[in-house]
Amino acid sequence: MAYLRAFGAYLPSRVVDNHEMAAATGTDAEYILRGSGIVERRYAAPDESVASMGILAAKDCLENAGLAAGEIGMLLVASGSAERRFPGPASAIGAGLGINGVPAIDLPIASAGSLFGMALAAHLVPAYGNALVIGSEAMSRVVERDPAHRDTCILFGDGAGACIVSAQTGFAEIRDSGLSSDGEFAAALRLDFDAPLAMDGRTIILQASRKIPRAITELLERNRIPPAAVKAFLMHQANLNLIARVAQALAVPEDRFFRNIQRYGNTSSASMLIAAAEWRGQNPAAPAGPLVFAAFGAGLHWGALLATP
Repeated sequence: MAYLRAFGAYLPSRVVDNHEMAAATGTDAEYILRGSGIVERRYAAPDESVASMGILAAKDCLENAGLAAGEIGMLLVASGSAERRFPGPASAIGAGLGINGVPAIDLPIASAGSLFGMALAAHLVPAYGNALVIGSEAMSRVVERDPAHRDTCILFGDGAGACIVSAQTGFAEIRDSGLSSDGEFAAALRLDFDAPLAMDGRTIILQASRKIPRAITELLERNRIPPAAVKAFLMHQANLNLIARVAQALAVPEDRFFRNIQRYGNTSSASMLIAAAEWRGQNPAAPAGPLVFAAFGAGLHWGALLATP
């Protein structure tokens, strides 16, 4: 068995609103808001890294769980914006937490990485005990390579989120998950070495709006739970319009979908865990019903995870 024990998050202090972004990209603030639902996003300071933000999110998560770092048996870190090819940030985060010797695994899966990490952790905790899953991204440095590409760079922000999956106790049990990958459309969203982010927005939104509802529907049907019974949907915060499409496809009121993209933008693999941390902060009691996590990202990789009280 595997349980969700706690969430945590870290957001950089620098706020970049749409007026600043409009000035940098030659567009206007209302255009950005209409197209994405984003009002502002956070940018990491020059001395902040994917690893340092991940450490701070992890510490917040550990505090929320009432655990010491030494009680973690495995570390899984998702990031698509790490500063170097290898090693990835996982081992550096482990060292920063003082848990050298604990296996630290990098998941270089943009946007959907933290979901994959949670699903993998649910299968691994019987052998390793508490697993710490982190998504940490410095996407501002990725889009800085091509600030003229306004439709891409206006979307992204920086931050880190964390989750502890436990084999023993938690506020919700991870019941089931479904993960999928399809390389046929891999070129539609990619970050090549020493190149700007390339995104075919039309293809990505079309694929996401089809694949996310299907993944959630299949997961819920397998567990005989109607969408209307789900207490909260905690999705990767990619685009406000996409979240609305998923809600419509599932015939579920939009207010069941927690949203904070308006304040942080798309923080790639960090976004779902940041959203979960804020949702949990606002709902500290035991959940009144099932929770569904879902994400879609480069690869293409996508999936959904079900947790119940």
